Amino acid sequence: MHSREGKIVVGTSGYSFSDWVGPFYPEGTKKGDMLKEYSKHFGCVEVNSTYYRIPHPVVLRRMEEKTPAGFEFVIKANQEMTHKRSKDLALYRAFIDAIQPIVEAGKFQGVIAQFPWGFKYSLENLAHLKFIKERFSACPLFVEFRNRSWTTEDIFRELEDAGIGYCSVDEPNLRGLVPPVARVTTDLGYVRLHGRNEKNWWGRGGGDRYDYLYSEGELKEWVAKIQTMSRKAKKTFVFFNNCHAGQAARNAQLMKDLLSLPL
Repeated sequence: MHSREGKIVVGTSGYSFSDWVGPFYPEGTKKGDMLKEYSKHFGCVEVNSTYYRIPHPVVLRRMEEKTPAGFEFVIKANQEMTHKRSKDLALYRAFIDAIQPIVEAGKFQGVIAQFPWGFKYSLENLAHLKFIKERFSACPLFVEFRNRSWTTEDIFRELEDAGIGYCSVDEPNLRGLVPPVARVTTDLGYVRLHGRNEKNWWGRGGGDRYDYLYSEGELKEWVAKIQTMSRKAKKTFVFFNNCHAGQAARNAQLMKDLLSLPL
């Protein structure tokens, strides 16, 4: 582990949202211009569209071309890998092929694999994590759990041994969900903030689970945690996923201010 404070990079989970026009993007911003505008404010982004379908490489090439030198991408694993636990090698090869333009441009920073609440700790599921890591052996892999059963010291050691990065999360304080534990299990730290919308988290309130705007006080709860992580990692990524109506971008900008990061 690293002892000096490493770089902290803040961004959002996705950027292409029509309801960000006005609250974040200037009025009249077209979909095709959003990433270029986004990159004026943030130096990294999570690409979430790959979760739904694996695109043709040209899609990510065009995406990369809209960002400046030094911009960074983390790509979300496809749902077949995380939610359906596929071991189809062709699926993983297609994903790796799709991200090559980002890799070749030197802007690729890793894969984030988000697992559902139903993915509970078991030896079989732990083996699946290691299977995914083997498929992505040449790049950083971060795993996000939604089920609290994964937050034990034994699991953190397993992740360290396997070279898998633990994704620290902020989400509602509901039974069975992962608590806001800040841990670093590789030389890279990773944080995702989802909001604390308890009412809609399980879909019972009829609204967007990620419709939440953090207060400055709530974000300050994470400042010391992120700084501690950065002393153990060479780089720490912080992504906001409360993407409803541009709230993620607003909170990411505030977090940069609280961390005294350059604009």
